[in-house]
Amino acid sequence: GEEAVARVLRGTLDALPHEAARLDAVLLNAVLHFAPDRAHFERWLGEAWRVLRPGGLLFVRLASKQGLEARIVPRGGERYLLPDGSERYLVDDERLLELGERLGGRLLDPLKTVNVQGLRCMCTWVLEKLAP
Repeated sequence: GEEAVARVLRGTLDALPHEAARLDAVLLNAVLHFAPDRAHFERWLGEAWRVLRPGGLLFVRLASKQGLEARIVPRGGERYLLPDGSERYLVDDERLLELGERLGGRLLDPLKTVNVQGLRCMCTWVLEKLAP
């Protein structure tokens, strides 16, 4: 049989060290909500999308406004103070659905948001990259 070879590449979400359309899957688990603003959020998401091949899977878990609207405090630039004391860039279902459409993705699973003891809400967003 074939021997598996692991490679580790260092990079940042501003410029991933991969060729375009190279990866079968990209996992962004609790990453995007650290974006300082919309421009960074969209650049990071765009970079993950760039390296994903058509038919590939994008799995994102990130903080959401869904379910906490009355308990979050706006800080500007789509960042909010959460009941847990952290400040995060937050999205909602409408924004994720719009982004998925704009990227040319197909939702593979309904959006799911989990309320974590009233302190924060985490959403799971799973897209398939459609061929252009």
